[in-house]
Amino acid sequence: MSARPLPDGPLVAFYGDDFTGSSAAMEVLAFAGLETVLFLSAPSPERLKAFAGARAIGIAGVARSQPPAWMDRELPPAFRLLASLDAPVAHYKVCSTFDSAPHVGSIGRAVEIGRGIFSGDWTPMVVADPGMGRYQSFGHLFAMAHGAGYRLDRHPTMARHPVTPMDEADLGRHLGRQTALPVGLVDFVAMKRGEGDAALDRARAAGAAIVSLDVLDAETLAEAGRLIWERGGHPVFAVGSQGVGAALVAYWRRAGLLPAEPPASRCAPVERIAVVSGSVSPATAGQIAHALDRGFAGIRLDARRVTDEAAFAQEIGRVVAEARTALGAGRDPLVYSATGPDDPAVAGLRDAVAMAGLDPVLASERLGAGLGRALREIVLNAGLTRAVIAGGDTSGHAAMQLGIDALTALAPLDPGSPLCRAHGADTPLDGLELALKGGQVGRPDFLSAVKQGGRTPV
Repeated sequence: MSARPLPDGPLVAFYGDDFTGSSAAMEVLAFAGLETVLFLSAPSPERLKAFAGARAIGIAGVARSQPPAWMDRELPPAFRLLASLDAPVAHYKVCSTFDSAPHVGSIGRAVEIGRGIFSGDWTPMVVADPGMGRYQSFGHLFAMAHGAGYRLDRHPTMARHPVTPMDEADLGRHLGRQTALPVGLVDFVAMKRGEGDAALDRARAAGAAIVSLDVLDAETLAEAGRLIWERGGHPVFAVGSQGVGAALVAYWRRAGLLPAEPPASRCAPVERIAVVSGSVSPATAGQIAHALDRGFAGIRLDARRVTDEAAFAQEIGRVVAEARTALGAGRDPLVYSATGPDDPAVAGLRDAVAMAGLDPVLASERLGAGLGRALREIVLNAGLTRAVIAGGDTSGHAAMQLGIDALTALAPLDPGSPLCRAHGADTPLDGLELALKGGQVGRPDFLSAVKQGGRTPV
């Protein structure tokens, strides 16, 4: 059977449940040769017209850190806007480690809302992405860390996540805590035997509303893309990580609908960059240590002061002043709130928030926004052209303080975190080169690679 051709206009419209994950979804499509724009909030018709040639259009959100009541209020208008773009694929983008819970970042609730707006008999789910070191076997998710693979519930970071610790690797079971929608599976054995369609038919006949698709390698990735594109309906509403886009691209290439992977681009080095980090992941801690060893100026932010707005404003002013001093001495400022999950600052913040009776979600938002304000002042004061925001939850709240409204991908750095160009209709930061780095994303030299504009291909 011949492949369904790619129509003109937008092919994929997606909503990301955090900013770093949204940039990962943009990366997969943009570096496949599909012009992609990621808006940082719902775009106006005028802003959509400014990117009229885009083949993929995304909206970055913060749903991963929000309760279901917030989703009930905020997701319907975002989904209706995506539906108005008339793209054949609508994608609710989640983290590739599926971090979520019934009370915060509920993927199940998001799917329920989406299914009420988009047509389609079933919702494909692709969470694994081998390019990111994520693999799914018989419905169980595995993720790489420090060069080794772990079942998700035994992963050294995700099993200890401070907000959504993952104690279940079976994604169907985990999702079952968040929704009553039945979850089915097309496993990799059926895919490799050429029985993917039959397995999908069985899952749907059994009443599955969501069907999880195993992905282990290039073959199963492309097969997952085929099932989405050829069997998903018109339009299809899919849920998953950037693996959804990666699967579609793999199938479109295999079917001859897209050319082979274009050569990777690279940006020129810059003299100075600024970094802010609200991440507590071990990967980010390693990147901070690597950068400090190479001359970055570490500036620790006392996150406990978020419990008092006036005190926190003073703390932001202090780190901005220290960053200005560092730049004057020819060094790159690196503002961070913690160095990994075992940093005493993590427990210190948690205890301070509890003692103050502050909602932890509000504390996280306040921390991210403060880091964003600090970065804006640092960049504008020094006339910097490149910056980094680290932390999945941090990035959204921080980026919203920059006055920008869209990103486009410039060059790859590490899978899931490209170097982007910031856009804004009326902001001095229009054109800023920005990397949004998820906590678990990137090799140890990531920050140096941002400064250099990428890595030299081996």
